[in-house]
Amino acid sequence: MQEKRLPPRLAGLPPIVIVVGHYGVGKTNFALNLASDLALAGRKVTVADLDIVNPFFRSSDYEGLLSGRGIDVIKPELAGSALDVPALSGRIDTAIDQAQGSDGKETLVLDVGGDDVGAVALGRYSKAIARAPYAMLYVVNAFRDDGDDVGLAASLLSEIEADSHLEATAIVGNSHLQSETDAETIARGAEFAERVSHAVDLPVWAVTSPDASLVEKKAGPRGLDSYIVSVYVKTPWDVSDGSLS
Repeated sequence: MQEKRLPPRLAGLPPIVIVVGHYGVGKTNFALNLASDLALAGRKVTVADLDIVNPFFRSSDYEGLLSGRGIDVIKPELAGSALDVPALSGRIDTAIDQAQGSDGKETLVLDVGGDDVGAVALGRYSKAIARAPYAMLYVVNAFRDDGDDVGLAASLLSEIEADSHLEATAIVGNSHLQSETDAETIARGAEFAERVSHAVDLPVWAVTSPDASLVEKKAGPRGLDSYIVSVYVKTPWDVSDGSLS
């Protein structure tokens, strides 16, 4: 695997990184890329799958991919079994403590289930997380089923923050149209991320793209930092609605 350039703010993330957002915006694919690239950059990385609601597109389903890159995976108990009524693992508390005490050498990436429902599970760990600096990245996608509804995106973030008892720190634009993604797609997604950014008063830390040729190599669309991501999570059907989880 070739090392990709992490935008400065993603390269300098604190020990605890939380990935939240609407169902279908691409949280899991983003989390897999981020964890992989942080590991390549020299950090000891653990990914904790906090999704106990949606049985599809869990980061723990990619345990083989992650473990092959030296990344530890904490998955919901019973996840992937015939008795798939998962519960959160007690290992998460330990992982939070270890990351916070690592002097920046370790990173815990928390892949949270979609919407405010997933944020309730995150709230269980809010006091422990808030003891030290953390990043909570709100992933948005202009081409999700609901379209580029800034009001909805802002309202959902408020619900996530209320239910998780944590505050978001930045926006990540993750708009795409799967195989039909082109430069215009990325530019429109960047514009949407900026609109959400202004609505919720948070900075845009990166705009993702599946191909470096679709964005300017240095600044990216609209002057925003671009992050080139691999597509690990794919739906079993051939659609072009941008709903990679």
